[in-house]
Amino acid sequence: MDTRWKPSVTVAAVIERDGRYLLIEEHTPEGLRLNNPAGHLDPGESPAEGVVRETLEETTHRFTPTALVGVYLSRFQRAGQIPAEDEDITYLRFAFCGELGDVAPGVSLDTGIVRTLWLTPDEIRRSAPRHRSPLVLRCMEDHLAGLRYPLALVQTDPSVRGPG
Repeated sequence: MDTRWKPSVTVAAVIERDGRYLLIEEHTPEGLRLNNPAGHLDPGESPAEGVVRETLEETTHRFTPTALVGVYLSRFQRAGQIPAEDEDITYLRFAFCGELGDVAPGVSLDTGIVRTLWLTPDEIRRSAPRHRSPLVLRCMEDHLAGLRYPLALVQTDPSVRGPG
């Protein structure tokens, strides 16, 4: 049996325009929740490539990351109907800020995404009980505090793309 701990790697876009932040509203097992455009890193992609893809899938907009806001570790627990169905997941999140581009023609919102919305920092703070993760608020607060790290801080070795 493999007992090695393996956190789930996710990427998130922290997108601000005119004092408002872009969030998505999505269906989850806990009901409708708010989140950053975010999702799991796919095999063969760098974190920066993953956040571009996830932003497109969840907002239909192109996204160009310009800086890393932070790297976060969080834990999510959900009780199942029986103990064997309990979930206990640790997430390692790479949050990027950047420029939101135009809508990509022919792209529709990913399954489960209800809509996108622009909220002020105070609206995001007040909506915390509806956040999919406590990292939604934390990433926004870090962005407001001016935290920015060079994209080169996160390196992806060519081996990630596959053999050869």
